[in-house]
Amino acid sequence: MSMTMIAPEQVNRIVWNQHQDPFEILGSHLVEANGKTVWAVRAYLPNASQAWVIIPEERKEYPMQSVHDPHFFECAIETKELANYQLKIKEGEHERVIYDPYAFRSPRLTDFDLHLFAEGNHHRIYEKLGAHLTEVDGVKGVYFAVWAPNAPNVSVIGDFNQWDGRKHQMRKGQTGIWELFIPGLGVGEHYKYEVKNTEGHIYEKSDPYGFQQEPRPKTASIVTDLNSYQWNDEDWMEVRRHTDPLTQPISVYEVHLGSWLHASSAEPPRLPNGETEPVVPVSELNPGARFLTYRELADRLIPYVKDLGYTHVELLPIAEHPFDGSWGYQVTGYYAPTSRYGSPEDFMYFVDQCHKNGIGVIVDWVPGHFPKDGHGLAFFDGTHLYEHADPRKGEHKEWGTLVFNYSRNEVRNFLVANALFWFDKYHIDGIRVDAVASMLYLDYCRKEGEWLPNQYGGRENLEAAEFLRQVNHLIFSYFPGVVSIAEESTAWPMVSWPTYTGGLGFNLKWNMGWMHDMLDYFSMDPWFRQFHQNNVTFSMWYHHSENFMLALSHDEVVHGKSNIIGKMPGDRWQKFANVRCLFTYMFAHPGKKTMFMSMEFGQWSEWNVWADLEWHLLQHESHQQLKEFFKDLNHLYRSEPSLYTLDFAREGFEWIDCSDNRHSVVSFIRRDKDSEDFVIVVCNFTPQPHSHYRIGVPEAGFYTELFNSDARKYGGSNMGNLGGKWTDNWSMHNRSYSLDLCLPPLGVLILKLDREKTAEVMESQQE
Repeated sequence: MSMTMIAPEQVNRIVWNQHQDPFEILGSHLVEANGKTVWAVRAYLPNASQAWVIIPEERKEYPMQSVHDPHFFECAIETKELANYQLKIKEGEHERVIYDPYAFRSPRLTDFDLHLFAEGNHHRIYEKLGAHLTEVDGVKGVYFAVWAPNAPNVSVIGDFNQWDGRKHQMRKGQTGIWELFIPGLGVGEHYKYEVKNTEGHIYEKSDPYGFQQEPRPKTASIVTDLNSYQWNDEDWMEVRRHTDPLTQPISVYEVHLGSWLHASSAEPPRLPNGETEPVVPVSELNPGARFLTYRELADRLIPYVKDLGYTHVELLPIAEHPFDGSWGYQVTGYYAPTSRYGSPEDFMYFVDQCHKNGIGVIVDWVPGHFPKDGHGLAFFDGTHLYEHADPRKGEHKEWGTLVFNYSRNEVRNFLVANALFWFDKYHIDGIRVDAVASMLYLDYCRKEGEWLPNQYGGRENLEAAEFLRQVNHLIFSYFPGVVSIAEESTAWPMVSWPTYTGGLGFNLKWNMGWMHDMLDYFSMDPWFRQFHQNNVTFSMWYHHSENFMLALSHDEVVHGKSNIIGKMPGDRWQKFANVRCLFTYMFAHPGKKTMFMSMEFGQWSEWNVWADLEWHLLQHESHQQLKEFFKDLNHLYRSEPSLYTLDFAREGFEWIDCSDNRHSVVSFIRRDKDSEDFVIVVCNFTPQPHSHYRIGVPEAGFYTELFNSDARKYGGSNMGNLGGKWTDNWSMHNRSYSLDLCLPPLGVLILKLDREKTAEVMESQQE
């Protein structure tokens, strides 16, 4: 039957990718023809020479005719119902049968979904936008949805349609979300969105909500099922849910997965079933090397971290990023763990194994800026969609990146849901939010005239602050017991205070002031330290204003700053002693701890993102001893509640003497929350030992020397107090009792009252 019910201009809109709802033209439609009601089936098949409609139930084929365009096909079918029909297509010498995508009309997004997304409150929008395995009317396929409100046309392109944007044009909804169900697709399909702007320019974009991407330098998204992995960490998750992390020991090993250790490209990685995985080479700067996979890292990194006694690993950003040299901080795939190290399931396995071994996982999260790469979020629908249009608000010129528009609900929803996504789908235990200061201040790294003040004339980014409050409030609502850490270096108030008090809602903040003070102090010749005692003591003046984390991070061992051991003055022995002294003081000081990989064994050179850590140093005794020191320090920290239970309470810390600058010595008490226990910490920051150094202590008895950073087994001079000291009835520092101690050079002592031994001796004396 010849059809004339479709106008040429309607066909042309499809042929030239100008239609915002191709379902109006394509697919099946009830029409009146020659006084009869029939089904008109239309299909645009750019490579087809012939086409037929197949109705499997009837076992019939209906030939289609070209209408207004050689590749636009149509036919009329007289039948009451037309469901699950198929198209037979002849392309050259080949024929194939497919389900028509335009036969599946039901949108997956409900009105409620759209409402929540439009107001920025759809907390699981990642389950609706992006690419999702779906079954519609008994037919399996993939449902695609993308937000591009200002684009005149959007298509799904991929291997399945030869990257031809004419074949799978999407339908635009009222809120600017484009969607399409493509039957017959499954896990592993590579795809992008072809986005056309108002001027007709075409962009190929990765899926902002895509769960996996090709290994760089390729940029296609990959259809993935995130629900196939069988988790085994129920016990860990249950305990976490009922635990307050602020009263627990937190010692974090910060690691960049791509440079901790490499393998040889000649030895491809293997899956548990024995199949080999594709090799992802590191860089031409490290020829012959490949990245370890998440599964290989689980086998090697986790035992290493566990042996050293760390409680958590913190991963530099593992969300997909195009350039290795950005360390992960220029993200293009916010919902995709980088494919450099394997699949999403592989990363789930890594987290699962961490939990099995009692190690929490913290992930670096970068909501402050994003790169300008063409396949990413920048200029996504031909307009400034995710970023501010005004460069005075929307660009970090020094970083060459763009700033999210936090005032736009849908953008804020993208980021809020992203933070929740990593906790939900990957069971992570915390996030460390990068560059919070750059978000909070409108004039950050900007000269006068290069920024716009807020509505009150100030430099505070009120939208960014509100966004951070929203993120943190929701994280702790959904996932109690996790940590949210701010890398924030300014005096912005109440960063780690709850949102209900007006705070930003983080539960930890990096103490950048302490870090700078200590590195300045330890880099100077010990003789000069007497004039800079305040570097050591100043942190306690403001410590209780926030919940602080003491961090010595990757930023301190790059860009000509030297590694930690290289910052230290003196000869080789003094350098190692200074490192031990610094870290023992750090672990005794109130606050949670973070340190970067390579510090634990004293790497001399700066961190190089393209090279392995210098593991060969561990053949030398001094480096072995330093690693042993960190192991013991971590285990002491975890075994002594006095060192962590009252990190953020005033009663948890008390100076004994902070003013002995002449000797560069400080001493203080750390107390436990749930008992009468306490430890005494004495730090000697010079190479000059002191044979009779007296400090006041609160109780009489025998004080065991729990830890001595100058012990022989760590490479020290082995000066100390022969296991401990009895108090003298000699008042000192406003206390009734005192200890006469031997202070080792560049050493820290940690002592604890042995109540049992004291009681035994006291009883025997009474007898």
